[in-house]
Amino acid sequence: MIDIQNQKDFRNIDIKKVGVKNIKYPIIVLDRARGTQPVNATINMYVNLPHHFKGTHMSRFVEVLNDFKGQISIKTFQTILEKMRQKLHAPSAHMEIEFPYFLEKTAPVSKAKSPMEYHCLFAGENNAEQTDFLVGVVVPVTTLCPCSKEISAFGAHNQRSIVTVKVRFKKFFWIEDLIRIVEDSASGEVYSLLKRVDEKYVTEKAYENPKFVEDVVRSVAVKLNADDNFIWYSIEAENFESIHNHSAYAYVEKG
Repeated sequence: MIDIQNQKDFRNIDIKKVGVKNIKYPIIVLDRARGTQPVNATINMYVNLPHHFKGTHMSRFVEVLNDFKGQISIKTFQTILEKMRQKLHAPSAHMEIEFPYFLEKTAPVSKAKSPMEYHCLFAGENNAEQTDFLVGVVVPVTTLCPCSKEISAFGAHNQRSIVTVKVRFKKFFWIEDLIRIVEDSASGEVYSLLKRVDEKYVTEKAYENPKFVEDVVRSVAVKLNADDNFIWYSIEAENFESIHNHSAYAYVEKG
């Protein structure tokens, strides 16, 4: 059969990334408490396309995934990228894996247990000169406004916030530890199950620990700076304001 993708293209334009997006695929990730955790991931896979090729072979991306099946992890990520480069005859390969990750959280007073969802990301690149890999987590937290507490006679406004941290690192670390760093940097944690005694506790704890959005990203940065394993990071926090019709936002980056 005629292979259209392998035909020559004469427009002399390189394509930085070409491939497949939003592949729904089951993978297994490491879980410190249980050993492993099966998750349903969303995967994007790309290669670059030199100007003289008309197209790439889209089916080969999924073939590479199938070769690894349950062995998709931090440890095999670069091996998968190298296989993509070889199979598609490309100078560079890129992959992004997003997945929900569940931790069992215990309510602070009632000790009720319930799974809590966090969104995670693996992303990387492989070419002839270098490799790149980063891990990201998206962590919901609670923040309470220091200004509101200072000027109000009764209470203070608070909000649910989303903190996104991406890191490059030298050696393996647990996703759970990165999540803990973020939760410890906010006014309080978010839970999937709270009884009334827990609601009283977390509300009062946040009141005693007010944080601006700027405070949150700086607190996370201080903790990451104290660990020389993290050679680069980006931290962004968005507060979904409860009394304003906008969000508060802050971003810091090392590198």
